[in-house]
Amino acid sequence: MMYDFLKEYLALLRIEKNLSENSIESYKNDLTKLFTFLEVNDISDLNEVTYFIIAQFFDKQREVGITSSSVGRYSSSIKGFFLFLSEHNYIQHNPTVNLSSTKLSRNLPTVLSFEEVEKILEQPKTSNNLGLRDKAILELLYSSGLRVSELLNLTIGDLFLEDEVIRVLGKGSKQRIVPIGSSAINWLTKYLTTVRPLLQKRMKSENVIFLNSRGSKLSRMAIWKIVRKYCDAAEIEKDVHPHTFRHSFATHLLEGGADLRAVQEMLGHSDISTTQIYTHIDREFIKQIHKDFHPRG
Repeated sequence: MMYDFLKEYLALLRIEKNLSENSIESYKNDLTKLFTFLEVNDISDLNEVTYFIIAQFFDKQREVGITSSSVGRYSSSIKGFFLFLSEHNYIQHNPTVNLSSTKLSRNLPTVLSFEEVEKILEQPKTSNNLGLRDKAILELLYSSGLRVSELLNLTIGDLFLEDEVIRVLGKGSKQRIVPIGSSAINWLTKYLTTVRPLLQKRMKSENVIFLNSRGSKLSRMAIWKIVRKYCDAAEIEKDVHPHTFRHSFATHLLEGGADLRAVQEMLGHSDISTTQIYTHIDREFIKQIHKDFHPRG
């Protein structure tokens, strides 16, 4: 789908903007590099792209020796593409609105406070079947720090609720065992016993846990919409997406004193340096506490 959008965008540049073939080829190369980065990071839906993800992309390019002039060109290519997507309603938000080549330093991901998480989790109407399903989804995202793809692919056989763990199939088809908290177990059990039997269809549902109203596996976009719906209801003004729950899960664990390597294992990071960004968030949290409460802060 990303490449279909790219093809349409390049056609627009060629026909309506009358750009040279060399310029069009540059746009194509820049955006193809971005797509490759997104695919490596398990992002196939352009609605999941945030400012932070784009900043990470530029960090990665700097590691391989990108020049300052190239930063400007990449920035222009990416801004133009996402403006095109936004104007054609192909995406629901434009992550490049504040993008500037002079501001592309490493940005920390958006993290919800515990109070904000609680407020979001209070929003689903659990007397409603789909509301109860959504409650179970949100609880599990926060309780276990799952990627969207991991959540969507969970099956009945992956649940070991009596042992308070679930089995997750992560990147590179690597399995890991992740703890699940009592609140998530409670809501997941309610969903499995009262709602899923009503949603499941013999030929469609297989053993997938989370189903849509037609009995099929939920899509990435459906999860994005569920998160957006309840964040709006909770009046959360931050740029929240499903991955934000994963960021918040890791950050809150580290703030509470969890071991970095234990968090790495739970997140399924192959490289601990990926997990270490959450220690930066933790330090920012500590500095903010100092600033807010120290008499000479």
